Amino acid sequence: MASKNEVHASSAREAFTNFFKGIGEYFSDFGRALSKGDLGVKLSTVIMGAGYFARKKYIVGILATLIEVLFILMCVFYAAPNLAKFGTLGDTVRSTSFDPVTMQNTVIEGDNSFLILLNSVVALFLIFVFILLWIHNIKRAYELQQESARGMHVNSFVEDVKTLVNGRFNITLLTLPTIGIVLMNIIPILILIAIAFTNYDQQHMPPSALFTWVGLTNFRNILSLSSGNAAFGYAFFRVLGWTLVWAFFSTFTCFLGGIVMAKLITYRKVKFPKMWRTLFVVTIAVPQFVTLLLVRYFFGDTGIVNSICSSIGITDFLKTIGLVSSHLTYIPFLTHPGWAKFMIIMINIWVGVPYQMLVATGVLINIPESQIESAKLDGANAWQIFWHITMPYIMFVEGPTLITDFVRNINNFNVIYLLTQDTYVTTNQTLANANAKEVDLLVTWLFRLTNEYYNYKMASVIGIIVFVICAVFSLIAFSKFLSDGREESYQ
Repeated sequence: MASKNEVHASSAREAFTNFFKGIGEYFSDFGRALSKGDLGVKLSTVIMGAGYFARKKYIVGILATLIEVLFILMCVFYAAPNLAKFGTLGDTVRSTSFDPVTMQNTVIEGDNSFLILLNSVVALFLIFVFILLWIHNIKRAYELQQESARGMHVNSFVEDVKTLVNGRFNITLLTLPTIGIVLMNIIPILILIAIAFTNYDQQHMPPSALFTWVGLTNFRNILSLSSGNAAFGYAFFRVLGWTLVWAFFSTFTCFLGGIVMAKLITYRKVKFPKMWRTLFVVTIAVPQFVTLLLVRYFFGDTGIVNSICSSIGITDFLKTIGLVSSHLTYIPFLTHPGWAKFMIIMINIWVGVPYQMLVATGVLINIPESQIESAKLDGANAWQIFWHITMPYIMFVEGPTLITDFVRNINNFNVIYLLTQDTYVTTNQTLANANAKEVDLLVTWLFRLTNEYYNYKMASVIGIIVFVICAVFSLIAFSKFLSDGREESYQ
């Protein structure tokens, strides 16, 4: 019998094979249409509506030709002027000139590198979409030729419209969401990727200054400790390490804590379970923005928690055992690297466990009683039942959610930023040179680089790296959880 790893490898190979096979079939169909198509199909390579006109689908042919005309106009008046400057992102700097006649300074508008980049990316995307549409148009013209040769009825324009409203309504319905995804997701991602290869920062800020392409320089700076800007390399690996540690502990402490709380509340000997559940859920009802800001003040150097700890001798005790510096009169909950990281994880447990408790409660209620009863009859104790029945079932149900929680915690902006902003100040000069802090996650470092220091080039590089980390982890983890074939065990 093949091992599980061999099954996973076989599934991956099959997926890649099918993917490349689909691409091959797509272009082979296109080549077949060009080689075997009649005059109308071949003319479609120049006039997109020719294939439709040959089959007397005049309205569709006019629409296809109109799309082609609009594309040509877009290329002439929009794409060409921007793509001509895409290689340099502009060469004329904005300046002022003194006019002796009017005795005033006249602003001479120069190139705007960002607008050139934006418009060029949009133009390239439209060209790519048109190429796909052009290929599809030729293939469709060849399909109409084959239908006509077989004596099949070729739909009229009205019949095509009715098909889009009835039989293929899913395509019509998805048109607007697809456009929204393109405008709100795909285009910004493409621009983000492009900026990572430029020197777009505070010293090269349009429209008063230009920025240009720098190739892989930004990636070398952030991934190397011996590059010209070693501060970013040093900061990146420090921040990445803490990001992964934070994501691991924040995910699994809340996950396991939620299971423990759910088991305690659902235990038959516990009195008033609804009351306890309600008390824990209160932390979910209060917005994190309010909760975390209040907690930040509570645990501040002059906050109420420090006042209580000082008055009852906890601060002095921590000094004695070396956890607090002797010259301090307070516990640096959120101002010392070690203390701050510990407190961030502890506070996140308080915020995150109630939600996981609710999820785990629903899962525990639905565990098949037959398996538990069978285990009891076989002599299994409570711990064995929990470890061999309860936990596998919880992992089966919540496994995919656990993966998404880990990825979400890599990008968990709220907890880190709200607890440490304006409170934590780094004393590490190398980190400070890279505008980073010991408690930063990659996402909070990215936010600070863009909103406080306008270092868009390095922020874009970090954004790409975060995406790659999350994508790789998600693909590996989901492939494991979704291909284990454990459904039959819980039917």
